[in-house]
Amino acid sequence: MTPSEIIVPIGPILTGLNIVGTFVFAASGALAAARLKQTLVTFAFFALATGVGGGTVRDLLIGAPVFWVHDVSTALICLGAAGIVWTTPARWWSVRALDWLDAIGLAAFAVFGTAKAISYGIHPLVAALMGVTTACVGGIIRDLLASEPSIVLRPEIYVTAAALSAGLYALLLSVGVPAAPAGVLAALAGFALRALAIARGLALPSYNERDQADEPSA
Repeated sequence: MTPSEIIVPIGPILTGLNIVGTFVFAASGALAAARLKQTLVTFAFFALATGVGGGTVRDLLIGAPVFWVHDVSTALICLGAAGIVWTTPARWWSVRALDWLDAIGLAAFAVFGTAKAISYGIHPLVAALMGVTTACVGGIIRDLLASEPSIVLRPEIYVTAAALSAGLYALLLSVGVPAAPAGVLAALAGFALRALAIARGLALPSYNERDQADEPSA
């Protein structure tokens, strides 16, 4: 079987990852609105835009029907997440709660986005890029709405964690690992890398740091 002929059934595990990713990303959007002390309507808008943003771009790129337009449950999940954040005390949410919710959503969406792209006949390499898009675009939209520096521009490892989940999933499928265990392993790997980045500030060297390292010492 060639890479482009890999068939990925969107089974319960992958569907579960999509639900988890949608909920936690939506909650992270609502938390961004909470930090800005916005209204419930804004909470709902931030949650929906964050929860479906990456998947919408993915579906448009791979030629699939935009998933949440045809499935009301997705919108309900996003609105439910907004309602939970709105009705719970602010003290329940730590300063880094958004980062941890985002880390869970990042790994889950990277795997599901890759799986869905492959199920539409997209080559695994391009499908992995669709997984990264699914994982990262929602957070970018959230940060733009909140007028905050984009999360992808922070020095901590972020896109790399999404790429690990997406790439590892595509690789495991290509060597014959079943979709369900491949999805779980890939999601855990991406989350672990992002968790280490959050906890220890892991980061790749920046462009300027690379240049400075190449300069001879005086």
